[in-house]
Amino acid sequence: MATRATAPVRYSFGNLEDVLELPDLIAIQTESFQWFLDHGLQQIFRDISPITDFSENLQLELEFDATDEDLRPPPKFTEAECKRQDMTFSAPIFVRARFMNAETGEIKEQTVFMGDFPMMTETGTFIINGTERVVVSQLVRSPGVIFQPGERYRLRNLSKHQLVTGTIHPYRGEWIEFDVEQKPGKDVTAGTRVARKRRLSMFTLIRALGFDEENAPGFLPAFVRHFDFLEGQWEEDQTKLLAQTQDEALLEIYKRVRPGEPPSVESARNYFRSAFFESRRYDLSRVGRYKLNRKLGPEIKRIEETFGIDLEGPDEDHPVLTPAEVLASCTYLLHLVRAEPGYRLDDQDHFANRRIRSVGELIQNQVRIGLSRMERVVRERMTTQDVEAITPQTLINIRPVVAAVKEFFGTSQLSQFMDQVNPLSGLTHRRRLSALGPGGLSRERAGFEVRDVHFSHYGRMCPIETPEGPNIGLIGGLASFARVNAFGFIESPYREVHDGVVQHDIIRYLAADEEEEYVVAQANAELNPDGTFATDKVLVRRSPQAATLEGLRLQLEQDVFFGATTEISYVPGKEVQMMDVSPKQIISIATALIPFLEHDDANRALMGANMQRQAVPLLRAEAPYIGTGVEARAANDAANMILALDDGTIAEVNGNSIVIDYAELGRHTHVLAKFNRSNQD
Repeated sequence: MATRATAPVRYSFGNLEDVLELPDLIAIQTESFQWFLDHGLQQIFRDISPITDFSENLQLELEFDATDEDLRPPPKFTEAECKRQDMTFSAPIFVRARFMNAETGEIKEQTVFMGDFPMMTETGTFIINGTERVVVSQLVRSPGVIFQPGERYRLRNLSKHQLVTGTIHPYRGEWIEFDVEQKPGKDVTAGTRVARKRRLSMFTLIRALGFDEENAPGFLPAFVRHFDFLEGQWEEDQTKLLAQTQDEALLEIYKRVRPGEPPSVESARNYFRSAFFESRRYDLSRVGRYKLNRKLGPEIKRIEETFGIDLEGPDEDHPVLTPAEVLASCTYLLHLVRAEPGYRLDDQDHFANRRIRSVGELIQNQVRIGLSRMERVVRERMTTQDVEAITPQTLINIRPVVAAVKEFFGTSQLSQFMDQVNPLSGLTHRRRLSALGPGGLSRERAGFEVRDVHFSHYGRMCPIETPEGPNIGLIGGLASFARVNAFGFIESPYREVHDGVVQHDIIRYLAADEEEEYVVAQANAELNPDGTFATDKVLVRRSPQAATLEGLRLQLEQDVFFGATTEISYVPGKEVQMMDVSPKQIISIATALIPFLEHDDANRALMGANMQRQAVPLLRAEAPYIGTGVEARAANDAANMILALDDGTIAEVNGNSIVIDYAELGRHTHVLAKFNRSNQD
């Protein structure tokens, strides 16, 4: 006789109460794609519009309003139909196109179909040709400016000449690199490379920016007096009469960048302006603008005070460089050489300098490529077609856009068949972070440093879960409580501590560079009922100070090496500023499912976390005898379960469906997913 199954009772033996619920575990996918639909598409059409012909008489404007339901109707087929008939789960996208003829004043408007765009399912996946795919989030270098030790200190080799380097990395466009060298028995020289070409004197770049004698009288002599170690280079440049005016400096740069073309002042000016100061070819993006403002904002003010000149600062909404920022990068680099207090080197592996490119941004970049190809076609058609007969529909060819999106989903390294061995493997796949892929690293060139666990990964990327083999350290998992902010930086939650009292209801999410300013206590620090610390001294961590050039020089001379490590110490409770929310916040969901993880060797835990994803599901599922409390949330967000829509009673159960009578919604039949083909079959 069959006995009625009773739900197992779960007892918690934990000493710590949950301060914060686990967040939506697939939000990294769903929120990013929603951003693409609501803002990303609109942004691209705004960037590319208007398209003008070569005479600038004809103009085509493309307008996409994300709130207009006529421009983004719902998908034609359901997810189940797409899987059954090997179709792509997609929805059409339309734009309002306006063609204007400046000569006649004629305006023609049409709504134009831009193609079917794959849509994300509620579970954070895409259905492409009937199979479920996941777009893995990419971990890439953040745009902005970064200052690093030169080859002498990086390679720990005294025979190398390079002392320090700086690079302005845009999101899209040419790099500007700076460096300071000292050859044996020679003067210190400051140089720059524009568009990764041959090295120029830094004074040439400064003059090209408009800080020559004609435009800024007395500035350069004052600059050399301030950075007196450059006097030798200055005198040599003056003796050789190297590029004394802005025009000469621009010509010098143009000759390096375009060696085969006849140089003229006009073409040199046009190149320099369009390459760095116009958004058509140069884009810092919101992230790069934010990073430059943080790093160089105070430096620009300091230049104005020191040299008594007025600099035009950057516009918050303008994603291009300003001459003031390039000059500030030069002075920051030279202050580093002088080892002035407050000037620190950057660590390229720190999570303040690495960010996430999620699915929405990856698709947006692909659509941008397609639209720029389409733009060329539109321009050609404007010149070849009869002006009277032109309509927006005849100008627009959507093939390049559709092909770019199709190519991304079909062949990109980041668009992968969803791992469907068990619910956990699918969940982990959607939360995966990869440093590989277009614009990322290649596994052949990636060294030890970029693969290694970094102190800034704490609460952001799991230090345990990573593949064994050639991808070790290049592929990781998002930490349990982590979230991605609007700039793509990973944030971790902390409880605020006010005057020694922990505020359980005030949770702050901090990015890696923000966390450096705080003294942080562990989640398991003993507390009194009133929120004060139970012990006189509390174990805390502080992020290490960034390296200085002077410190690296001393290390090299004494033949010792100190890597940057977190400072762990005991401090009075009054000095604590932040506190972790959970001991689980440093690890990923897969690792958090391992009971008594703290007793395991890290190497074995790595294998365990990976092997859980390879476990074949049971025919008759059972609750574990011992769990960690994460199981319910992981199973829920893995989206392999049927969840009741509301309160109700179960009316009928059979092998194919569950029928529930809901109090508010009435009777509803939930069909069970049985014998469905998975990607593993």
